[in-house]
Amino acid sequence: MCTQCEKRFIQKSHLDNHKLTHSGEKLYSCAECGKSFSSPNNLIHHNYLHTGRYKCTECGKCCGSNKQLAEHRRGHLGEKPFECSVCSKRLKTIYSLNQHSRIHSGEKPYKCHVCDKAFRVSGQLTKHMRVHTGEKPFTCQVCGKAFRLSGTLNIHMRVHTGEKPYNCHVCGKAFSTTYCLFSHMTVHTGDKPYTCSVCNKVFARNSGLYSHKQRVHSDRRVHSDTYLCSYCGKQFKRNGLLQLHVRIHTGAKSYPCQHCSASFIRPDTLKRHLL
Repeated sequence: MCTQCEKRFIQKSHLDNHKLTHSGEKLYSCAECGKSFSSPNNLIHHNYLHTGRYKCTECGKCCGSNKQLAEHRRGHLGEKPFECSVCSKRLKTIYSLNQHSRIHSGEKPYKCHVCDKAFRVSGQLTKHMRVHTGEKPFTCQVCGKAFRLSGTLNIHMRVHTGEKPYNCHVCGKAFSTTYCLFSHMTVHTGDKPYTCSVCNKVFARNSGLYSHKQRVHSDRRVHSDTYLCSYCGKQFKRNGLLQLHVRIHTGAKSYPCQHCSASFIRPDTLKRHLL
């Protein structure tokens, strides 16, 4: 029996492999894509994704096992045979039901061995461990920037594609993230939810509060409320403007064009180039 989550196994080797899901260790890597796994069985099932052994005839998705394929097909059929005894929510798999049940029980069996933070599901622990390891497995194919989470990479890709899926229902303006849309809505509502802990000044956006603290209360200020370029002495009211300016001296071009080899210092210059 696993002493952390009380799951039971027939063989000790199966228990040893299972314990790796709690520690976050992933010793088995896929030769095809480099993805790592906590047990050899998980790696074997993952390899079926590449070979297409268990492929959905409905949508073409490849699964890691016949069981996963059967569970996947329930999505096409709309089947949700497992019901939560607490809130009556219906789920497709027993695994999903077990994970969901922890919302009600408060159980968090997956514990980080570095900082002791606990999680409801093993996937959350896997993502959390990258905070400690510095691992960034998701890389942008356009500019090479790397991310810890696939969702963060998807959001980043909108910088290159120009996609803005979130629309303001008041004025129709579009945004690339829900956070940007939320910040924009304060223009219409007049809300200023961000308060400076030093002087109690309020702001509509968190970025405005951050900028205020840097200009007015931070020790990084130069003179009264300016930031000084160490190369030429030019002054700026915001640190972000200073960082953009410094690239003129360093020659750093962080914004590449996905259509040609050209790169640019500023994002607005890249946008003009793309047009």
